[in-house]
Amino acid sequence: MFGKLEEIEEKYVELEQELAQPDIFNDQERYKKVSKAHSDLGEVVEVFRKYKVLSQELDDNREMMNDSDPDIREMAKAEIDEIEEQLPELEDELKVLLLPKDPMDEKNIILEIRAGTGGDEAALFAADLYRMYTRYAEINHWKVEEMSANHTGSGGYKEVIASISGDKVYSKLKYESGTHRVQRVPATESQGRIHTSAVTVAIMAEAEEVDVDLRPEDLRVDVFRSSGPGGQSVNTTDSAIRVTHIPSGLVVICQDEKSQHKNKAKALKVLRSRLLQMEQDKAKAEEEAARRSQVGTGDRSERIRTYNYPQGRVSDHRINLTLHKLPQIMEGELQELTEALINHFQSEALKRQGD
Repeated sequence: MFGKLEEIEEKYVELEQELAQPDIFNDQERYKKVSKAHSDLGEVVEVFRKYKVLSQELDDNREMMNDSDPDIREMAKAEIDEIEEQLPELEDELKVLLLPKDPMDEKNIILEIRAGTGGDEAALFAADLYRMYTRYAEINHWKVEEMSANHTGSGGYKEVIASISGDKVYSKLKYESGTHRVQRVPATESQGRIHTSAVTVAIMAEAEEVDVDLRPEDLRVDVFRSSGPGGQSVNTTDSAIRVTHIPSGLVVICQDEKSQHKNKAKALKVLRSRLLQMEQDKAKAEEEAARRSQVGTGDRSERIRTYNYPQGRVSDHRINLTLHKLPQIMEGELQELTEALINHFQSEALKRQGD
């Protein structure tokens, strides 16, 4: 591991020297590439350098233990104890930083929420989850753009699709895909009985044109009149778009905008992301066939979490984590959950690396 870290530090220094050359600004494409490579290595180099400094201090203090002055020996012993506590933590951090990076982590996402079993109550909970993710996005200073919504008369959603853009959105939300179950007394329930409903969440990395090649001959684009709630003119023009990807059979409908061109652009963005997700799912299935994971895969059909309102708790079944903070979580305070999931899956990756 340390040989690899030395190589990374050498590469970091080379990139630093390249960035110091005045002529690099003449080639903006090159500058961006070198600057990003330098930034990507920065965190691991910073931790490695801290590790090396502490290791040297440990050696120095061990030498000081031979000093004739008892005060110096006592001071050295205290510092040795402190350093020996810090070094294993830094070593673990370095192991995590050396794990292969998920190429999707830097990407924005397409969020899809669909009401499952539970009728109106499921649709209402879909709206609650959408608000939860929107609030979490606000806390992280991300931008949310609603792309498509199928409302119910009760104020819920049969389906809602949104794009969320910002810093490393996918890395923080990628483990949210799956079935989210809610247990609570619906507002319409006169007997006060607890109902169980389910909502599916899909988190897809937002695909760019370079990620997925959409050939015009593979697409069928239909134009029709929008239906459902909208502005004064939304239902009077043929602005709604249905895009069918013929090879896969995927269909995306977008009718939220008054402009046909805007609806088509949104539909194509969702279609690209779904196709990219299909490729990822296929690769993952092949990997899982060779090595069955002992924990959940994050597949959207799998029940991953339960929100129990009477007990005020949220339980993530993949990592056996229960938090009695349901009101805060529904207000978008997801950090404790997302960090626990990231740490868990990183630990699983480290175990596999050690096998």
